[in-house]
Amino acid sequence: MTAPNRNTLWARAIVGELVAAGVDAVVVSPGSRSTPLTMAAARHEDLHLFSQLDERSAAYFALGRARRTGRVTPLICTSGTAAANYHPAVMEADNARVPLLALTADRPPELRDSGANQTADQEKLYGDAVRLYKDLPEPAAADRALRSLRTTVDRAVAAAEGADAGPVHLNVPFAKPLEPTPVEGDVPDGLDPSATNGRDGPYVDVTPGSPEPEETALRELAKALSADRGLIVAGPADPPGLDPEAVTALSHATGYPVLADPLSGLRFGGHTRVAPVIGAYDAYLSTAVAGAGSADGSADDWTDPEVVLRLGASPTSKRLRKYLAGTGADQYAVDPAGRWREAEFAATDLVVAEPNRLCARLSRLVSGGGGDPEWREQWETADRVTREHHRGDRDVGGSSAGQTGFHEGDVLRVVAEESPDPSTLFVSNSMPVRDLDRFVPPSTTNLTALGNRGVSGIDGIISSALGAGSATTDDLTLVVGDLALYHDTNGLLAIDRCGVDVTVVLVNNDGGGIFHALPIESFDPPFTSEFKTPHGLAFEPVADLHGLEYARIDARPASETTDPADALAEAYGRARDADGSHLIEVRTDAESSHRTRERLAATVERAVHGERVRSADD
Repeated sequence: MTAPNRNTLWARAIVGELVAAGVDAVVVSPGSRSTPLTMAAARHEDLHLFSQLDERSAAYFALGRARRTGRVTPLICTSGTAAANYHPAVMEADNARVPLLALTADRPPELRDSGANQTADQEKLYGDAVRLYKDLPEPAAADRALRSLRTTVDRAVAAAEGADAGPVHLNVPFAKPLEPTPVEGDVPDGLDPSATNGRDGPYVDVTPGSPEPEETALRELAKALSADRGLIVAGPADPPGLDPEAVTALSHATGYPVLADPLSGLRFGGHTRVAPVIGAYDAYLSTAVAGAGSADGSADDWTDPEVVLRLGASPTSKRLRKYLAGTGADQYAVDPAGRWREAEFAATDLVVAEPNRLCARLSRLVSGGGGDPEWREQWETADRVTREHHRGDRDVGGSSAGQTGFHEGDVLRVVAEESPDPSTLFVSNSMPVRDLDRFVPPSTTNLTALGNRGVSGIDGIISSALGAGSATTDDLTLVVGDLALYHDTNGLLAIDRCGVDVTVVLVNNDGGGIFHALPIESFDPPFTSEFKTPHGLAFEPVADLHGLEYARIDARPASETTDPADALAEAYGRARDADGSHLIEVRTDAESSHRTRERLAATVERAVHGERVRSADD
């Protein structure tokens, strides 16, 4: 490798080693101090470069892509506040265990703490959120320095993608010249070719390992899973996801139903034909249900599990979390990094193991399984009854706003039913992911549902969705609330700049609709002005600005002659079958939708559990 100066040599070594470690794409934001890295990335023929103007959007784009692929997409930015704008995505990547690698260019060390323009303290900028931090030395055209650099890059990629996946930060100082300007004598002849050009493959090949219980402990767990009444609870999955085949095999061996969070990777797909996948639990579980049946399972109302195997992160459903805490069952929380992700503190055991491998091994060890058929039937019947009531409510009139049975949960139902096969569905916080959980049942559609549930923010949602879409040829749909869309309209630039088509379904209830579900609703003022915060924004100009085809459906209240669900299905179908990107705005009333959710919850609980259990919850 020849280079006009040491900065160019250094940057080429970093980028070349990233590619050697398996990186195939990078997200770059414009800036001066990062020029050597940007030039190296732009000129590498094996690297796909995505250009993002806004660093916050760039970081979420890279996060969304990694969430879809399980592989890191590095970020490159200039010094100063540019690096600080990565921080929200770093927090999400940390909590959600998504690979992220931030390459932040910096001023040379002598300019730190000097008042020099655009110079900030970037050392350990993201604190304990990162799996690995290195303040790289200044570029040096020396064999040992280059070998150290390549080793650090390989370690960084491995740390980002390891069993405890997450963000990594490499701070990269550069002194001028930043451009590939020739500097006489800056790069001497005779450097070790392996140091300057790398090796065949990664300079250091990191072999990952998967933690597993030793045989005795594994057999003890298999024995515990031979109980008649058990559950497999799958929360939001860490990238690259839970293996449906392995989990289905364990479900068959034990006879246990699989309570599948919509972000688990198990709610949708062909395996639902043969596995008892349960999806409507959020509609009929409550703390009043736990313990309502007798210990021997003879009660007519409801029977609780004896044992629970928990995979993935904490479930989206608060009702499910509270229910499990109230059952008194033995709960085995599986975590490949040995970390605790069970905020009710009701789990009895922490199993440090890679979940897919664990499920496959357990499925071969469980003896005397098959479970209690009536136990499985209890859950399958409850799911069926819930679906009937949810769909039947479509014809039920009467709500506080005078609208028909249509509510915001129907938006998620319609989108899921009309989605292409295969497709990627990205859902926003706060209400869309909850409505997906409660109102969209398991199906055989090859639907990959994704969301940012690490710290559950509403920032960066658009960028995360477009990042996920950039990693696949599947159709991409984003269901997003109005505040989340407002937070990340900059992210829409990626449609054109990064070549990602998307259908955005906007649920516009003019403010923070989720606050209607909290006790603060009864305190107005300040509820409306300081919590719900209606904004009155029009979103058609946003579609015009970014070249999206626009359609609007008004369900506030619904017309007596026009069914909003049918109108949405028609608009979504047109968008699905057409080229380009689309914005479908569904105008809803947040309070009315929330009252409908409450009414449906009460109706479903009575139908599933009977009046006695419902009264106990009241």
